[in-house]
Formats: sequence, structure tokens, C-alpha cells
Amino acid sequence: MSTHVETERDLQSEKIVSNDFSLPALVKALESQTSVPALEQIYDWLETASISSEELQPYIGFKEGNYWRHRVCRNEFVEMLVLCWRPGHRTPIHDHNGSHGGVKVQEGRLWETLFNYDAEKGLEYKSARDYAPGSVTGSDIPDIHQLGNPDVSEQDLITIHVYAPPLGVLHTYKPGSTTIDLYTPDDTEQFL
Repeated sequence: MSTHVETERDLQSEKIVSNDFSLPALVKALESQTSVPALEQIYDWLETASISSEELQPYIGFKEGNYWRHRVCRNEFVEMLVLCWRPGHRTPIHDHNGSHGGVKVQEGRLWETLFNYDAEKGLEYKSARDYAPGSVTGSDIPDIHQLGNPDVSEQDLITIHVYAPPLGVLHTYKPGSTTIDLYTPDDTEQFL
């Protein structure tokens, strides 16, 4: 998620200023949207959120094969997911094909690898980062990345994702290839 936007919190009604922005308050803010929120707004919500483990409990569950997506809410403008990762789980290399979004690390450590795509050269490595609990990062259009929980972490990872508009068909990429594949995630699939 290569785009990090610095935000200023203010007292405008659409901005959230409380340090105790709970999961129900975040869901209410998302469900009240009447247009696609800007990436800066998503960052503000996630940076301000103080979500307890108890609030997330209904959305926590792990699989052994790959990470698990749990939808919290969705409307035509925005969606929120909780992803649960065991050590070694990772996404395919992908973009969000017209959606932007933010991710907050709830527990564990998130690794992200960023890429550039050239139609002639194919996929190229750009950089890598890692994020500690409480960190917020984001992905703008047309960022290409791969997220994961490193094998060496030896701990589970829980992340909170907000996308606007909701994810649809994603583009996936493979190193050494100029081919771009399409993938449509749904609630029963593990891909982000």
C-alpha cells in the first residue's frame, strides 16, 4: 500500500475526533456514507479507531491454508473487512482495480511488498515495508502490492481493511510475466 496520506483531524461533522472511535461507531460512519469517501477520510477513520479485541471477536477466525476474510459491513460506497492471517499467509500480488483503501494492523506484524508494472517489462519490485500494531497504511489507484504475515513472525496477524468503493474484480500479477489476470473475491474466498 504505497500511498500514505497525512491527515489533519478537525471538528467538521464528517471527521472523527474521538480517541475512542469503537467498532460500532466506525461501522455506523461507514454505513452512513452517501458517496465514496476519499482515501484521506479512510485514513482518518482508521487512525482514530480504537477497536477492542472483544468487539472484533465475531470476525476472528483462522484457516491453515491461507488467510481468511471476514466482512463486517458493505454498501455501494464502502466496505470493511477483518483479515486473519497465520504466519506465512500472504495475498497474491494485486491491485484494487478502481478502489482505494486503508489497512490498520490490529495484532501482529504486516509485511508489504510494492511493485511497478510495465507492459513490456512486466512486474518489477519497488520496495518493501513492515507495520507494527496500530499502524495504518493505504493503497491508492493504481498501486500494486502483496501483503502478508511473515513466516518468521511466529504470531497471528489481524488487520482491519476499509475499501471505497467496495472491491470488485481485482488484477493479479506474477513475477516475470507481462500477463495480468482477473480475480473476483467473494465472502467464501481468501483473496483480498
